[in-house]
Amino acid sequence: MEPFHLETDPDKVKELARLHEEENLRFKTLLKHRNGHKLDLQIHRLHDEVAPHIDCTACGNCCKQLSPYLTKDDLKNLCIATDLEPDNLISIYTETDAEGVTFNMLPCPFLADNKCTVYHHRPGTCASFPHLHKPDTHSRLRRMMENYEICPIIFNVVEMLKVEMQFK
Repeated sequence: MEPFHLETDPDKVKELARLHEEENLRFKTLLKHRNGHKLDLQIHRLHDEVAPHIDCTACGNCCKQLSPYLTKDDLKNLCIATDLEPDNLISIYTETDAEGVTFNMLPCPFLADNKCTVYHHRPGTCASFPHLHKPDTHSRLRRMMENYEICPIIFNVVEMLKVEMQFK
């Protein structure tokens, strides 16, 4: 088997993702029927192989295209990072919808030159992205496949998973 080529260019990832849309729908359906524990182990292993080779600051798509839901702890940490009072932080940077509090703009207001300006105080969801290290992949399959075109780590893990599963 020839070595897997990691795609690190976010524009190329987006282009390839569009070409793989129908294939990925079929693949997601196949993954739904896999043993959850085995799938988790496989994805965790692939994530550990891929992530060290991807420079997130060369991309920043997650911060440009996604907005995390913010917990009370996230808001407290952002207040510390910005030296703003909670009411000011909330009125300047957030909005509330039916699901909770999120940033009111994209890209993230704390993104500069593809780097997080509040990195040590960033929201938990941001610190955890792309969430491939977490258990219960089945519960996140839809979101994972939605983020396939956004995140080179997810893209490469999914493509390597297809190869390992001999999917085509």
